[in-house]
Amino acid sequence: MLTARFAVPAVPQLLVHRPELLKRMTTGARGPLTLVNGPAGSGKTVLAAHWAAGGLAPGPPVWLTVEPGDAPGALWAYVLEALHRGGVALPAGVGRPTRAEGVTRSFLVRLAEGLAESAQPAVLVLDQFDTAQPPAAVAEGLDFVLRHAAGGLRIVLTGRTDSLLPLHRYRAAGEITEIRQADLRFTHEDAEALLGEHRLAVSQEGIRLLVERTEGWAAGVRLCALAMQHSADPETFLRQFAADRTIIADYLLKEVLEAQPPLTQDLLLRVCVTDRIHPDLADALTGRDDAARTLAGLARDNAFLERIDASAWYRLHPLFAEVLRAHLRQRRPGLEPRLHGRAARWLARTGRLTEAVVQGAAAGDWEFAAAHVVDGLAIGRLFTGLEADQLGRVFAGMPADRPGTAPALVGAACRLAEQDLAGCEAGLRRADAYPGRDSGPAARLARAFVGVLAGRLADDLTATERAAADVERVLPELPPHLLAERPEIRALVLAALGAAELGAGHLDRAVSVLTSAVDVCGKPGTEYPLCDALGSLALAELMRGRLRQAVAHARASLAAAEQYALPTERRTGAGHLALAAVAVQQDDLVAARCHLDLASSEAGPRPEPVAAVLAAVTGAGIAAAEGDAQAALAALRVLRTAGAPVRLHSWSVAGLTVAESAVHLARGDAAAALQVLDAVEGAEGVEGECGDRPEQVLARARALLAAGHGDRATAALAGMPADDGVAAPVRARARLLQAEIAAADGDPEEARRRLGEALGLARPEGLRRMFTESGPWVRRILRRDPQLARLHGWLHSRTPVRGPASTAGGQQPPVVEPLSGRETEVLRKAAELLSTEEIAAELYLSANTVKTHLKSIYRKLSVTRRSEAVHRAQDLGML
Repeated sequence: MLTARFAVPAVPQLLVHRPELLKRMTTGARGPLTLVNGPAGSGKTVLAAHWAAGGLAPGPPVWLTVEPGDAPGALWAYVLEALHRGGVALPAGVGRPTRAEGVTRSFLVRLAEGLAESAQPAVLVLDQFDTAQPPAAVAEGLDFVLRHAAGGLRIVLTGRTDSLLPLHRYRAAGEITEIRQADLRFTHEDAEALLGEHRLAVSQEGIRLLVERTEGWAAGVRLCALAMQHSADPETFLRQFAADRTIIADYLLKEVLEAQPPLTQDLLLRVCVTDRIHPDLADALTGRDDAARTLAGLARDNAFLERIDASAWYRLHPLFAEVLRAHLRQRRPGLEPRLHGRAARWLARTGRLTEAVVQGAAAGDWEFAAAHVVDGLAIGRLFTGLEADQLGRVFAGMPADRPGTAPALVGAACRLAEQDLAGCEAGLRRADAYPGRDSGPAARLARAFVGVLAGRLADDLTATERAAADVERVLPELPPHLLAERPEIRALVLAALGAAELGAGHLDRAVSVLTSAVDVCGKPGTEYPLCDALGSLALAELMRGRLRQAVAHARASLAAAEQYALPTERRTGAGHLALAAVAVQQDDLVAARCHLDLASSEAGPRPEPVAAVLAAVTGAGIAAAEGDAQAALAALRVLRTAGAPVRLHSWSVAGLTVAESAVHLARGDAAAALQVLDAVEGAEGVEGECGDRPEQVLARARALLAAGHGDRATAALAGMPADDGVAAPVRARARLLQAEIAAADGDPEEARRRLGEALGLARPEGLRRMFTESGPWVRRILRRDPQLARLHGWLHSRTPVRGPASTAGGQQPPVVEPLSGRETEVLRKAAELLSTEEIAAELYLSANTVKTHLKSIYRKLSVTRRSEAVHRAQDLGML
């Protein structure tokens, strides 16, 4: 007998205390069976030893380390000796095994009966139980004794593989406690505690990265900690460490890879080139037909390979895969690219487009990868869908001068996805230069599709319309079933065409096209164009003066972005911009500023003309309402300077002019207001003719009245188009101005009548700002006419009729939308004064995701800062 096998292993000096797992083991030892199962280095033995040495078991535990090759008779002899040394008194009649090959049933009966008669249950820990041979015979005997010992035996088993005990029976009877790989993984707190024991000062982001890279594998975390102690900069080590160049590689090669038979080692080295492994794919990579059985065995044995959910697919632990790939390059130079090529073609045959492209790129076969995107009509997936970022990263490594039509088209699309218009146009010119580019409809579709999106980015409606027409012409030539699988094509084309029409000021056409874009969305892959089209629709309805519809579309856009968790860089900010503009007209400056800030944070490097102009006008309106005329004028004039980020169409010049005129009126300078309006015609750098629009006519009439020219103001208003052709806000302002003229002329009845008409037009949209900035004469009329004041009490209620949140003096705005569960968690962590990185680590999120949640929280609570959000939520009883 080897005495060392009966000793509880010493626990590491630098030990991570895991009270929850220890408590579960204590609870489990009150029943017949506790199973601690996990891969090599997962901390099974350390946990069991810590529990046994800590006096947490119900009675002194008996320890036995099972060794590989223990035959049944020898193992039972060791079990009897362990029980004896542990103070368990058994009757002499139990006897001892006489043959190494096995024991008799009568021996097992006597042992079970002896344990049943014991005064106190025996707690037996069998460490590495799965190494006994043959496992079936040992498991059968252990199950017999355990079931017939009448509670006199409690067993704790540790092992890498599931024992052959009938676990389903114990589960059905509620007589088993299982601690598995998922339970043994180190949490963020466990890793932090271990690094602290090693006297390593690491940031929360560094700890998060360590847990993410190792997936909580205990030995991996420990080995990294040891390596970091010898590193001059532990943070840099965590960001850059390669598993194949650390002691992790030696551990995994010795403990996992070399423990497998040669054919299994060969399979592991070949399948490590893919992220996911299917048995048929593994057979294609090995040239054999035994992958299904081998992979299932590896997963069952916890050999750092696990089945993905309940599917037929498997995945390797990332660190193990990294080590295997390095070992493959060393042992079989030149084989890795060929394996990537085989995987690419198998994945392509089975319809897994993105994975096939990834493998083709890894093989250096850019022609295959790009052609697979083009021929599969997947060019739109570079712009939308869950795989857009992955595909973008894959093709980022493709040489820009790679020959071939498909690489040129894909390269142009990738540049466009990064809003690099010049790079996109260069790629399109290369694609157009290759002979035979028109040979297939798929290539022609890709060329036209990229042309549509490039035309939108260039603010070129003609080019966008021409390319969209090319798309429509080629669609009938393509397989209907394949088009049905690519709904993002039509969605992106329509969203881009609608945005281009909007940029040109064609509002009715824009609304029609954008509505069609929304209608074709809804399937996977159309999340981005749905949010984009809804945001553009909100701006179009805003410009048409239909504020309720603008708010509805804006909220739908924001809700979709949140539902699909679109990252900030894939949001346009149009929804927030529309809500900000509406909030200004509803005299809700807090909400307006909040939404405008969120819109600015989501705006890309190349803002579209509509967004840029409306953002400037909205920002100027807020600044003017707050009494900062200089800031208001600066916000407007930045778009008129040389090198402005957008070119101006006639509608945008008109909008900027009207807004600048209003700022001058707000500071009492009617002459400057008139001068701005007079100077707009014939302005250089303006796309299209800038005629007298209703908004400009109204602005001129306001400026004339402010300058003391009431008759000329009345004459100007007479030139307004009929009501059917004028937006409701403009008509309401016109009636209000007529009321002001009448009041100035001493006609109170006419003033009252016109004011009533203005209020009636403004009420459906909650338009308060125009009355606030009109001066005291409105309040005087309402004081003299209590009936009119009561009829339009909404003007002072500060409750929006159908719009976003609003504020009243001293009152908090209502919550725009309820917080989601995840947003509430983020806000609670923010209330604990955790940083963004610390919140991310606590909730296992990325820092960018936390920032996205915070922005959504600010919008919903109508605040602009984290501290305001916390105080607001506390006031509302949400925290």
